[in-house]
Amino acid sequence: MGTRTRILSLILGLLFVGCMDDANKTPNPEKAAEEAINKQVAEIMSGLTLDDKVGEMTQFAIDMLSVGEPYDLEKPHQLDPEKLQKVLVDLKVGSILNVGGYAYTREHWHEIMTTIKEYTDKKESKIPVLYGIDAIHGTNYTIGATLYPQQAGLAATWNPQLVEELGKITAYETRASYIPWTFSPVCDLGRDARWPRLWEGFGEDPLLASDMAVALVNGFQGEDPSDKYQVAACLKHYLGYSRPLTGMDRTQAWIPERQLREYFLPSFKAAVDAGALTIMINSGDMNGIPTHIDKYVLTDILRGELGFKGLAVTDWEDIKYLFTRHRVAKDHKEAIAMAINAGVDMSMVPNDIEFPTLLKECVEEGLVPMSRINESVERILRVKVQLGLFEEMFHDPADYPDFNSEEFENLAYLGAVESLVLAKNEDNALPLSRESNILVTGPTANSMIPLNGGWTFTWQGNEEQYFAEDDMTILEALQEKLGDKRVRYVEGTTYDEAVNIQAATTAARSADAVVVCIGEFSYTEYVGNLNDLNLPQAQQELVKAVAAAGKPVILVVTEGRPRIIRDIEGLADGVLLSLYPGNQGGKAIASVLFGDENPSGKLPYTYPQAANALIPYDYRGTDKYSIDIEEQGLAPQYPFGHGLSYTSFEYGDISLSADSLSANGEITVSIDVTNTGSRGGKEVVQLYTADLVASIAPSVRRLRGFEKVQLKPGESKTVSFSLTPRDLAFVGRQNKWQTEPGQFEVYIADKSATFDFKSENLIFFK
Repeated sequence: MGTRTRILSLILGLLFVGCMDDANKTPNPEKAAEEAINKQVAEIMSGLTLDDKVGEMTQFAIDMLSVGEPYDLEKPHQLDPEKLQKVLVDLKVGSILNVGGYAYTREHWHEIMTTIKEYTDKKESKIPVLYGIDAIHGTNYTIGATLYPQQAGLAATWNPQLVEELGKITAYETRASYIPWTFSPVCDLGRDARWPRLWEGFGEDPLLASDMAVALVNGFQGEDPSDKYQVAACLKHYLGYSRPLTGMDRTQAWIPERQLREYFLPSFKAAVDAGALTIMINSGDMNGIPTHIDKYVLTDILRGELGFKGLAVTDWEDIKYLFTRHRVAKDHKEAIAMAINAGVDMSMVPNDIEFPTLLKECVEEGLVPMSRINESVERILRVKVQLGLFEEMFHDPADYPDFNSEEFENLAYLGAVESLVLAKNEDNALPLSRESNILVTGPTANSMIPLNGGWTFTWQGNEEQYFAEDDMTILEALQEKLGDKRVRYVEGTTYDEAVNIQAATTAARSADAVVVCIGEFSYTEYVGNLNDLNLPQAQQELVKAVAAAGKPVILVVTEGRPRIIRDIEGLADGVLLSLYPGNQGGKAIASVLFGDENPSGKLPYTYPQAANALIPYDYRGTDKYSIDIEEQGLAPQYPFGHGLSYTSFEYGDISLSADSLSANGEITVSIDVTNTGSRGGKEVVQLYTADLVASIAPSVRRLRGFEKVQLKPGESKTVSFSLTPRDLAFVGRQNKWQTEPGQFEVYIADKSATFDFKSENLIFFK
């Protein structure tokens, strides 16, 4: 009997005996399903020992099951029978994660999972292992998987429907790798261009990040996470991880609670409301308090306010860091007690063999109450039940014929195309003519690494031997498009050193156009910390040198965060921004450069013009301050939401359904959009509002809605948005969401309108 069948049987029984909606005495299937799961969890709990329970709360890396030493496993990867017995049977460890340094084939994943099941079946409880993996932009730890844009690129599509479909690919191919849990999506808001994980999130705006996070959760989990084509989502890194004061990974964050609630919490709340089953905790500390011991954040807000019922897992080795890095605990045991009591359920202790024993001692010595242990284990078991692991820990390999299928690759290609942002196109320099003879130069032109970024077959994504041979670099895609005779390649520079700039300059003189591929390679976490946000000088010198040849210069900037290009941007006729578009990125870039595809991406963050001008689009201030920013040269290189097309769109005037909004009402904002160009294209209609007077200095504007529309030449569509008082709210001095009476302005493109919100008092919202 499968999980869904068993739960359905329990539901029918519970409905029969009176699980009814009190209001109308009709059966309540949701309540019945909840009670069925609770009943199954209670039955399992009744037979567990303390050893079983602390084992369930422990998560080891695969290194602890493998031949070799942690971080130095033998190749090819092999499982160690003695370690399997020790970890899975003797210690009863309930969760495993990660790979031994590099991606595995599906066949090897099958061997791993069948072997793990063989050993867990030896336990008296027979509770299955919950295996987790960083499937970040596709199932990136399985050889041959379909890889699509990183999250910043997904955000640049402004297309939640497409993002959900791409999430379904990850779910399918992760389950095809016999793994039921992905550590994704990143819900951290990226409001600092220096942060090395900016590309892993959905940009700087809470609404855009929330909608995209919900789309991925829906794609991952579907209607039934136990389905063989769905996986559990994991929201990370809760909370405040992305705003370190220095801009560097895992350094201190100073975030007032009002800003924490207005900017950094909404995307997590939206994803929790969407039903995300798990959440991962921020490795750092906010205002001096490590999140892993912050009961207010982990219990009061997460469980009390957000109503999250799933399991909360630590990040890598973070309980140990409480006494080795943060120094808020005197030793390992005290650190464990502090974290569990604060609300941690599962501890990612990659190679900490002492953890289960120490946690057990914490209970026996009264440092951690048994009620907290039971609470966490129930949450863990609940997720395992919801994933169907008790019935089928993994499924038949034959159930996944679409793994890396043409259909999946085509969808990844569409994602890559829509993620590309045409930032500049002087005098219609793009698209290039197919009759052109072009020079391709620059460090990112002939490598798959800068198309994919980190978490690609390895942690840092910098080992190209694992990439598929049939995926094309930018150079290879351009050569396929035009033929080798029309495309000349000169490297020019490495990431930060000149190689043959003079040769590139000489070649530029005989070209019709020069495509300069610049930007970053791959990195994540502390490896990506920067001391200088400016693009490396060698790359800038290459652009200056080839521009001196007098030919049209197109910059293809492939990067994970906006590197400063102020000194060279003016030399370019066209600028195409590529936010780690994935394996199909080379093909997508070539198609956009030559007009086979019409770009439609929009920036999900503000692209700064100077390293000391890291100002998000909704900065607080007055109109006078806005003018000062222009005068002082602090305006962005490209604003949030910016992106050009090969066609043109004209907006009509904004139409409001009323000139005032009541406390319990809504107002409809409508606008006509027309494609006035000669080719079809997609436009993102962006709705912003401004609170003209507020008790907290109001944002210049805030994104309140968006919709991506496709229009044929000459076609018009009316796009409408509904606004309620809740949509206009901000977090006030009492750290509560509130909307104040007064006048609001609405902006769409270059159009605006005003309306009044009429209410006798402040209105508060949850």
